Amino acid sequence: MKRTSKVLTGLALIALLTLTIATPARAFDARTGEDVVIAAGEVIEDDLYVSAATFTLDGTVKGDLAVAAQTITINGTIEGDLMAAGQAVIINGAVMDDVRIAGATLFVGEGASIGDDLFGASYSLETRGGSQVGGSLGFAGGQALLAGDVAHNVFAATGGLELRGKVGGNVKAEVGEARAAGGPPPSMFMPPTGVTMPTVNSGLTIDPAAKIGGNLEYTQTKDLSIPGGVVAGNVTRLEPTLSAEEVAATQSLTPLQKVLDWCLNLVRTILTLFLLGLLLVWLFPRFVKKAGEKLQAKPWHSLGWGVVSYAALFFAILVVFIAMILLAMLFGFLTLGKLTGLSVWLGLITIVLLIFAFILAAGFVVKIVASDLIGKLILNAARPGLGEHKIWPLLVGVAIIAILISLPFVGWLFKALTIFFGLGALWLLGREALAKSQ
Repeated sequence: MKRTSKVLTGLALIALLTLTIATPARAFDARTGEDVVIAAGEVIEDDLYVSAATFTLDGTVKGDLAVAAQTITINGTIEGDLMAAGQAVIINGAVMDDVRIAGATLFVGEGASIGDDLFGASYSLETRGGSQVGGSLGFAGGQALLAGDVAHNVFAATGGLELRGKVGGNVKAEVGEARAAGGPPPSMFMPPTGVTMPTVNSGLTIDPAAKIGGNLEYTQTKDLSIPGGVVAGNVTRLEPTLSAEEVAATQSLTPLQKVLDWCLNLVRTILTLFLLGLLLVWLFPRFVKKAGEKLQAKPWHSLGWGVVSYAALFFAILVVFIAMILLAMLFGFLTLGKLTGLSVWLGLITIVLLIFAFILAAGFVVKIVASDLIGKLILNAARPGLGEHKIWPLLVGVAIIAILISLPFVGWLFKALTIFFGLGALWLLGREALAKSQ
């Protein structure tokens, strides 16, 4: 829906602008490694930047904390902002300013306190009862369970939202259509994270004990039953805004036409992936083989690092954007006008190249790598040696991947898993190549 994309874009722009204009220049500390721990009693006097497999903060960071890791646990105190991207982000301590986090699972524990705003993007967000958000909460993702208190407003674009805590201001929620619970829980498709992912029904659910100090505005096709005494202000339901294509798809096509359209799109997907796959295997056979071997050898590591690499794109764009602005300001201050324009153009070109490379990798390369691996495993199981053929494994794998990602209702899940597994394998392969070159 167009409204969903507007909400997601708005959250991204808010986070980008606040990071750009509100972060002062300081000295900083950097930590890297497999497992990075800031022990209880340890104090980091400056900003801290971390890249690791697992990160745990039991001590204190006087400035901002920026961290990318598979598992991130905040038990101590951050006196500035927290910017985190990982498979699981767990906040049990205190963050005195803003929090901007992205990952598969986001968790805010009972004793956690956030001084200002919380902006998150993930499959699942849970804030436990007793947690405090001193500003507003913005979330975009699959589901959210909000049992903690939010001092100001809540903005959410999600498939399922359950509200149990207190919100001091307004609640604006664009949620999925309410459906009967069923099917496997999402945690079945995730590697172990140490966090129990809650099950949230699709649509909007409000507990009778919840409180909304302002207005409630939600987007759904049907009126919801709101417990009495929960909302102090007005309750407004908005109709979802459908694009012209969505209206045509739901109203103009007969069931037979929908089936034929689905089959035609499936054939297009198979042909596109197969032809691009042949080109990739012909040009870079060693790369495709090694990426598939890495995915087969470390599937869960690949999934975890895939989530991290997905989030890392936005951090990379943010770094380039901030560097571009700072260089433009510096050259402008030095009255070097030509260099000011050059720095802006170089920054914009770099951002475009990053986005293009990501679309190419996530849209095609990872699916081709996964298809080639699946085809080899299936054909070798049927007849040893058949999987070494240059064409048949790719064709079989592409057909399977295309069918899975095209399935109604669950195709998005298979597509997301394929992207995360594939990106993670590429991440691990690139990290290994970088380590060897050094």
